[in-house]
Amino acid sequence: MKNNRVKEALAAGIPQVGTWLSLGSPLAARFQARAGWHWLTVDMEHSAVDWETTALMFAAIADAGGTPLIRVPSIAHEHAKRALDQGAYGIVFPMCNSRQQAELAVAACKYPPEGNRSVGGSQHALNFDTDPATYYRNANQRTLVIVQIEHREAVERCEEIVSVPGIDAVFVGPNDLLASMHQTPQMESEDPQFVAALQTIRTTSLRHGVAPGIHVADAKAALKRISEGWRFIAISSELGMMQKESAETIRQVCGAAMQSQVRY
Repeated sequence: MKNNRVKEALAAGIPQVGTWLSLGSPLAARFQARAGWHWLTVDMEHSAVDWETTALMFAAIADAGGTPLIRVPSIAHEHAKRALDQGAYGIVFPMCNSRQQAELAVAACKYPPEGNRSVGGSQHALNFDTDPATYYRNANQRTLVIVQIEHREAVERCEEIVSVPGIDAVFVGPNDLLASMHQTPQMESEDPQFVAALQTIRTTSLRHGVAPGIHVADAKAALKRISEGWRFIAISSELGMMQKESAETIRQVCGAAMQSQVRY
């Protein structure tokens, strides 16, 4: 059975870098899986991707030797069960604002006695290159559990959230965190409340042996965050990178006048 190399690396304090897949394209996932990312996350929270397409994307990533993750729409047992049964190696749970929600997330990802995940499915075993019986015996130790701290209420309860056994990493969504502070959503900000919140999340997570993670816009920002101690880094998305490269190419070839006509 394959190991979850991202889970192992994060536990050892080694930064892991990936990107978001928001287009719902198995072809894009297949190419990105061979680009060298440590992990790829299929975003089901803010995209039109369906479950069958998601399963195909997981398979494309796993077959290429990558680590397929998913951000589910919400912290719910049925989302976690279905995602893991389709072959995800781990789950990113959005808007985790309390210890109770963090406990629900962990329980949904673990078979009894560690949790309440129900037994079923077969694609999970395929993605781990094993048989179902072996998967059931080892899945609890292979599954990556990540909760998003992206609201000021979660920052205030950071200690109780990251101290939940079974949490491997936390992930900051800067846009939502700033929005909850009544600030303009953006990937970077010098707002003192935001800067202080990031420091609280990072230091509290590291103290509990949980990998702190954050979403950034580009490679420069990723290197800065890694130097600060962040360990689970998402750089943009496949869509974001495509848009950025397209806009820059248009600017260079056609000029600013043509670029101003581009609409996403």
